[in-house]
Amino acid sequence: MKIDLTGKTALVTGSSQGIGLAIATALATSGADVVLSGRSRDSLDDAASAVSEAAGVRKPRTVAADLGTKQGIADLLGEVAGIDILVNNLGIYESKDAMDITDDDWQDYLDVNLLSAVRLTRALLPAMMQQKWGRVLYLASDAAIAVPHDMLHYGVSKTALVAAARGYAKVAAGSGVTVNSVIAGPTRTDGAVRFIRSKFGPVMPWEEAEGKFMSTERSASLIKRLIDPAEIANMVVYLSSPQASATTGGALRVDGGYVDSIFP
Repeated sequence: MKIDLTGKTALVTGSSQGIGLAIATALATSGADVVLSGRSRDSLDDAASAVSEAAGVRKPRTVAADLGTKQGIADLLGEVAGIDILVNNLGIYESKDAMDITDDDWQDYLDVNLLSAVRLTRALLPAMMQQKWGRVLYLASDAAIAVPHDMLHYGVSKTALVAAARGYAKVAAGSGVTVNSVIAGPTRTDGAVRFIRSKFGPVMPWEEAEGKFMSTERSASLIKRLIDPAEIANMVVYLSSPQASATTGGALRVDGGYVDSIFP
């Protein structure tokens, strides 16, 4: 299957590192003009250089803004136009006892993980519907389905994100625009590597540390390893393509079989 996104413009939030950077790179490799978004101008510049080198394209545009705020959303929207593919990847997470999660914590997670995506969808979906083509994607998590007690605020925000994707797919019904969420499983991001190193120490060989983590903390995984960010990006590129025109309102899993269910 050859996916060609030439002529399409994609906005990827939270794309200065990790899964977002992998998605931006994969979309650019498939021909899309990519806009990177994050809070740090320096990190975005480094990410733009990485995308350019990996995809063999000119450096993509970058917009530095705090999308957890209304003003940050307005700042971003003031810099972009003609978005055909919106990838709501931005997200924050932490491990915290459920009884210690404060009102401010809850609000922060809803603002960043949920409302940033809702606000951007609300702003960009109408033009996509008018042009009869568009793709809106939400990066969710296995925590949306198997909500962890020590990441309750994160899990709830991701469950809400999946629900929002389904709802906006109904809004876009019959328009040629598809809206989907992607359920990502345990992924080898810098944050995950730091977390695993903190549990098993910096001296243990990485392969051994990863194996111990998967067997003790993520034993339900069927692939028995962390997911590479590029593997999640592959799903996003497919869902962004013309070939995925009949897939909408779905929650598609790239979780390595972690969630013990035959349904999303």
